Amino acid sequence: MSNAILQLRGTFNQKRNSSRPGPPLLPARKAVSSEKVRALRDSLVGIQKYWEGFEHDYKPLVAIRYERIIAKSGRVRKLLSEPGPSSSNSTIVGARFHDNGKFRQHVITHCVSKRSLETAIKDLSNLASCIDVLCEGEVTPDRLKGLNEQKVSFENLPLSRSAFFRLVVDVCHVERFELNVPEESIEETSMVTLYKGTGIDNTEFLREIGVAELNLRTYDESTYLLTPDQYRLLYNAAPQLIAMAIKDINEIPRNEIVGDEDDDCGMIPPPGSEPWVGVFDTPFDDRVYFSDWVKATVEVNHNLIAPGDHSHGTGVSSIIVDGPSLNPGIDDGCGRFRVRHVGIAVGGKFSSFTVVREIEKAVIRFPEVKVWNLSLGSFLECPENFVSAEASALDRIQVEHDVVFVIAGTNDENYSGEKRIGPPADSVNSLVVNAVRMDGSPCSYSRKGPVLSFFGKPDVCYYGGDRDQPMYACQEPGRTAMVLGTSYAAPWIARKMAYLIHIVGFSREIAKALIIDSAGGWGQSDNPHHLGYGAVPKRIEDILSTSDNEIKFVLDGTSELFDTYTHNIPVPVVHDKHPYYAKATLCYFPHCERSQGVDYTSTEISMTFGRLNGEKIQPIDNNAQDLEGSFTYEEEARKFFRKWDNVKHIAEKINPKGRGKKSYENGLWGISLKTKERLDENFGENMRFGLVVTLHAIDGVNRIDEFIQRCSFRAWIVNKINIETQVNIFNEAELEIEFE
Repeated sequence: MSNAILQLRGTFNQKRNSSRPGPPLLPARKAVSSEKVRALRDSLVGIQKYWEGFEHDYKPLVAIRYERIIAKSGRVRKLLSEPGPSSSNSTIVGARFHDNGKFRQHVITHCVSKRSLETAIKDLSNLASCIDVLCEGEVTPDRLKGLNEQKVSFENLPLSRSAFFRLVVDVCHVERFELNVPEESIEETSMVTLYKGTGIDNTEFLREIGVAELNLRTYDESTYLLTPDQYRLLYNAAPQLIAMAIKDINEIPRNEIVGDEDDDCGMIPPPGSEPWVGVFDTPFDDRVYFSDWVKATVEVNHNLIAPGDHSHGTGVSSIIVDGPSLNPGIDDGCGRFRVRHVGIAVGGKFSSFTVVREIEKAVIRFPEVKVWNLSLGSFLECPENFVSAEASALDRIQVEHDVVFVIAGTNDENYSGEKRIGPPADSVNSLVVNAVRMDGSPCSYSRKGPVLSFFGKPDVCYYGGDRDQPMYACQEPGRTAMVLGTSYAAPWIARKMAYLIHIVGFSREIAKALIIDSAGGWGQSDNPHHLGYGAVPKRIEDILSTSDNEIKFVLDGTSELFDTYTHNIPVPVVHDKHPYYAKATLCYFPHCERSQGVDYTSTEISMTFGRLNGEKIQPIDNNAQDLEGSFTYEEEARKFFRKWDNVKHIAEKINPKGRGKKSYENGLWGISLKTKERLDENFGENMRFGLVVTLHAIDGVNRIDEFIQRCSFRAWIVNKINIETQVNIFNEAELEIEFE
């Protein structure tokens, strides 16, 4: 027996951030000496001299190396700020991690005016003098607190009271100021990005140094396609202006075919009103048996298409259209899908520079497609300190056009298991899929995450075939190929996403959350770098239902203010206790900024879920980030609570001998989603989210009817998801009405 999942519809409350920052204080056991301040000043003077010797009138670029990974609240605010109300946060143009051999450090690059740089040097000199006078050369937390409480006069000092306090806190986590050092050379044509906001037109500058005379190609106002010779001209003239560079031409691994056999696969009915799934790949061979189900276009030069160039793309589309017939052992119950197939690569190669343009054109041209499969993987490894240009483009397209990309996790042609996943699988908003064997272990060709040393990629995994366990796909007329690769795992997940969105009617946020939640289970993944949250169940009904001792429900909503919350979840109570373990999965699609490097996502939604005690929620994961008076180091918040990640999956560990949780006076549970911005922009306004919650009964009792009844009493509209009913609704909605 099983329970259907429930969809709850109701109202989330919205609340502004009412907290006010207190006086600047030093962290415990953190001191600032005048000696350190003068050393920081001297390093800043060295940077000033470098830019004074620069021939062109650019705004100086200054990198701040912090002692560790630093939260937004711990970064400099007064130093390197421009005149006006904004803080130095508005001058950030890049961020990376530096491994000092013991731990990682944040290195954050600012683009500032020469005046601001001069002011910062003067402020540091004055700060050192004030520390000598007021604190005998060293400010401790107690001394700083005492200065504030005693209202010590600053009348004859070179800094005001507020400036002194702010500057002390500004520098406490700074190790030094430095110049960024880019790669000295590149060996192949690459997409090169220059820092933004430096005050001079980048294209004009490149023309001045001779780069633009060599058939310069631009991707956007700061990214250019450069040959090694062009890069060398740029590096010799202005190396500090180079933010990032990555090889342009990517290759599709060719280790995916392990055999083929004759097969008369002609028995397939004509398409009806089935949902569309999009495929970006090599061109499609319209001679195969399922060609009526595919509407194909080719966006590459037909003269470049060689024999065999159709195989990969055709095989991927065969899985989406007719995968269960080709592979009965992993029939997912989703039926067949029509395919919008867009050929954007040939010869096993594709150009990032051109591909991203064609992808966006197709997304706009085919608005009926909400799920796009992208199985073009690169031999390259993802960059360590920034995402690839194509991944960034995919993230932006998803935000702007309400679609979702399902991307193959890329293959390791050497079967080492140590190679990082390659572009475009570093797309944060996309659902990235690795491949597993039938026993759930990683396939021999699997590559690993994470992305930017932090983001959990791949997201999930699925069956992709292996050398002794091939997948079957149709790559050419009359023959079935035995294939392997993440290229053939991804389309199975695209099928499930399309089913959840088109047939069931879920938002992409809920659909993505359901896929990840179904893979995540009740514990941590044994191998998250290769498997993500885990293997997605074969059958769609296993995603849309749960065991009869569990209650699973989905919620979606929009973040309008700082706190989006409900204190109205009526979890059943037995003998003054909630006899349940709980888990929750949250997904959202944030705006991303490639220029910000490792600080890529612009919006954070932190999740607090648990029992309601008065007005406070007792989080099931002990997440105290948002609790008053709590303190969590940034690296710990990212590691344990996935801060700045757009997927949150929290779960209590099930103990068969466990006991129920105390029920407080109202017997309700609450959910709080707090929206925070990394930049001085409101990118999180009106951002949608999807949430999946599961309650596991410790005593094994099925209380779903009681839960539904209690929800109805609390003004929730409860919809029980029934697959047969949803299919009938979809079919009726797609009927063509003929007028006589």
